[in-house]
Amino acid sequence: MSEVSGNWRFWIDRGGTFTDVVARAPGGGLVTRKLLSGESSRPRDAAVLAMRDLMGVGEADAFPAGRVAEIRMGTTVATNALLERTGERVLLVTTKGFADALAIGYQNRPSLFELNINKPTPLYERVIEVDERVTSAGEVLRAPDDEAVRAALAEAYGAGIRAVAILFMHGYRYPAHEERVAGIARESGFEEVVASNQTGALMRLVARGDTAVADAYLTPGLRSYVEGVASATGLDNLFFMQSSGGLSRADRFRGKDAILSGPAGGIVGAVETAVAAGFDKLVTFDMGGTSTDVSHYAGQYERAYESEIAGTRLQVPMMDIHTVAAGGGSVCAFNGGRYRVGPASAGAAPGPACYGQSGPLTITDCNLAVGKLLPDFFPRIFGASGTDQLDRGAADARLAEIMDQTGAETGMRPTAEEVAGGFLQVAVGHMARAIKRVSVERGHDITRHALVSFGGAGGQHACAVADALGISTILIHPLAGVLSALGMGLAQVRETKMRTLEVPLEETSMRDIDSALDELEGEATDIVAGQGIAMDAISAARSLRVKYEGSDTALSVPSGSVSEVGEAFSVAHEKHFGFAEPARALI
Repeated sequence: MSEVSGNWRFWIDRGGTFTDVVARAPGGGLVTRKLLSGESSRPRDAAVLAMRDLMGVGEADAFPAGRVAEIRMGTTVATNALLERTGERVLLVTTKGFADALAIGYQNRPSLFELNINKPTPLYERVIEVDERVTSAGEVLRAPDDEAVRAALAEAYGAGIRAVAILFMHGYRYPAHEERVAGIARESGFEEVVASNQTGALMRLVARGDTAVADAYLTPGLRSYVEGVASATGLDNLFFMQSSGGLSRADRFRGKDAILSGPAGGIVGAVETAVAAGFDKLVTFDMGGTSTDVSHYAGQYERAYESEIAGTRLQVPMMDIHTVAAGGGSVCAFNGGRYRVGPASAGAAPGPACYGQSGPLTITDCNLAVGKLLPDFFPRIFGASGTDQLDRGAADARLAEIMDQTGAETGMRPTAEEVAGGFLQVAVGHMARAIKRVSVERGHDITRHALVSFGGAGGQHACAVADALGISTILIHPLAGVLSALGMGLAQVRETKMRTLEVPLEETSMRDIDSALDELEGEATDIVAGQGIAMDAISAARSLRVKYEGSDTALSVPSGSVSEVGEAFSVAHEKHFGFAEPARALI
């Protein structure tokens, strides 16, 4: 941030409802823009429109790439494709006998008493089984029949499928068969070929397979969007935020790494600005138009290495973020004798009722009704023309409908303030429970933390959420409404490399562990350097995922000597689970 160039630098968060832009002008000052993402009546992407607007360039003029030093973006393109199931048609190629492994999954029962089970639709369209097998020790029992594989792939290609994910047993450790079939797939004309060992050389067949399928499913659409931005701007210095909180050059940006692209930028922005202000224990509270994202920070970024999003298990490093469907655009309804908020959202179009496009009643309308929003301080970007103020009358009309419905069902007609206040209380409850999930339930005393509130709707609810949690300190940055975009500017290029060893934590194993870490660090360093980062500016952090022998729960601790790792693991296990067994063997 300290470096000042004579060109513009744009940091953008393209969210589901709004596209936020923070730009550093040639003179060094920061300027901001917020546009509705759903600008369907205008031909260009909202991010490109905002950049043109800030530079004073008309939509008919060529984009002045020579005036721009860099563009950093977070995007919901991959997230939306996963949620809406609008990705690429995918073929799954797997070991014979395991065609249904991903569909069966782990047999989890999130709702034990649910009679009508609705399983998520698989991301792959069809499956090819290959008669191959390698043992866990690396012994080749059966090699793939290349001609049989080629014929099966040709049939799928003829059906119009152009993306393939390859998942073989023990491919994370012995990838030769996966790479062999991947080569045949490329020769057969498939445009997107993903072998599971490339998405992460980690154990767990189901999670590894889901990750490979998701990468093949999401990357083509994501690449199309990225290429569209690159084409519209003509800029090579284009970076995207990954779910892990690190930037990646556009040509390396993959679907599997893009699910939490925007929210990750918010965490970076919140943490970096809060730490600069002298706070080191934080609860981040990002309330946007569609949802609220919360996370915990106590000296280091917390990441999850296996997550489930929209029914898809992803085995990639992601910021540990918990999301609830309680945003400014969350739909409010009286149903079953009680007030309900979400999970449906009004989005950017039609948006809340007060946006002037016949939208439903939302949290934003309730805030407007109780006086927490003042139309005079909102930009004039609403209504059919895109130049109107917030419409208080439309919000009041939707509230009156709920008042009538409540009166008819209960015999007591509430006031508009009572209805709006009731919905806001429900939303605050949702958000407070989400924060407890990432903090209190993991042994953290958040009464000693600062609540970092940001996002377009965060400031309207921060005090109520803090009261519900017993938090006495709230931090709101001057650019809180666009802090996710600012986070893009504060982020660094990062690369994470992982490998499974599954060895005892003993002195005899340290040579293999250190050798693997050396190789991974070398690979990651080369990738970062290849994205234009000077070697003397690159640093590396090493960690180990450790678990008790016989356990399936691993925790991440810094690498070091056997005793240092063991002590760090005991401390982490005690904090997470309330007990530790120092005498028990570690893996």
